[in-house]
Amino acid sequence: MADPQGAPHIPVLLRPLLDAVAPVKGVWIDGTLGAGGYARGLLEAGAEHVIGIDRDPLAHDLAIDWIAPYADRMTLVEGNFSEMDRCAKDVDGVVLDLGVSSMQLDRAERGFSFMKDGPLDMRMAQSGPSAADLVNDLPEEELADILYHYGEERQSRKLAGRIVRAREIKPFETTLELAELIEGALGRTKPGQAHAATRSFQALRIAVNEEYQALWQGLLAAERVLKPGGLLAVVTFHSVEDRMVKRFFQLHGEAKRHVNRYSDETHEPTAPFDVITRKAVGPDKEELAVNPRARSAKLRVGRRTTVSAMDLAADEISTPDHNRRK
Repeated sequence: MADPQGAPHIPVLLRPLLDAVAPVKGVWIDGTLGAGGYARGLLEAGAEHVIGIDRDPLAHDLAIDWIAPYADRMTLVEGNFSEMDRCAKDVDGVVLDLGVSSMQLDRAERGFSFMKDGPLDMRMAQSGPSAADLVNDLPEEELADILYHYGEERQSRKLAGRIVRAREIKPFETTLELAELIEGALGRTKPGQAHAATRSFQALRIAVNEEYQALWQGLLAAERVLKPGGLLAVVTFHSVEDRMVKRFFQLHGEAKRHVNRYSDETHEPTAPFDVITRKAVGPDKEELAVNPRARSAKLRVGRRTTVSAMDLAADEISTPDHNRRK
């Protein structure tokens, strides 16, 4: 599928995800609907019904273009996946595709990309403070903390200082204004390297949309909404997200057991999940050739047990939000 601007939307790691959760059946939640790639993949693989959740109104507008063949098997919900248990219960599976989608990146007016000039916005729900508000209003120390903890930008102090000095002359309004300042501070991007603004733009997007808090709460909501035997599949795109998901499954997943071949293998579960992917699954060469954006993607999958849902504090999962406030 392509959006009205002609950009293709390719669901990342869809094939290995469907393989990991096969056979697909029953009711599923696609907590990050986007352009509908995962939702359609699940429906075509055998899901009886999919609940598509997205806080971006654009995702719901674009659904008009593809939903017709699945209309009686789809329910659309505008909201945050962190509250998925408010709209469903006892579902057979949950899929979360984290980060920003191509339909957002490819639209200059959304302000997510440092490659296209547009307003410095980055709001997925298109409401609340924008990236420009953070860049122009936050104290220097808080801005540096965001760049460091959310974007793992090692030169966060230097960048924050440059931003604060520049905004005193003229507030930042566009993506290219900020990207050019970052390149000026860190040096021009060399061929084959990630753009100098990559980490900073990631950090601001995450802060604007409170993505780490949503992920932490979303994993717990998925645990509450899944029936025993239900599957949770999460696709991440950078190391912090993956560490959070990995930590979640470590704390809420069954410890790997060494079973004597002569003993009874039946046992009572001790944790809410049985981890299916002991090691994160990445894209293969075939997928990378078609979709270079998949290069950093990682998939982790767990199966819900009969153990009651547990709570999980921010410090236990080591969210950057918690670390930033220490």
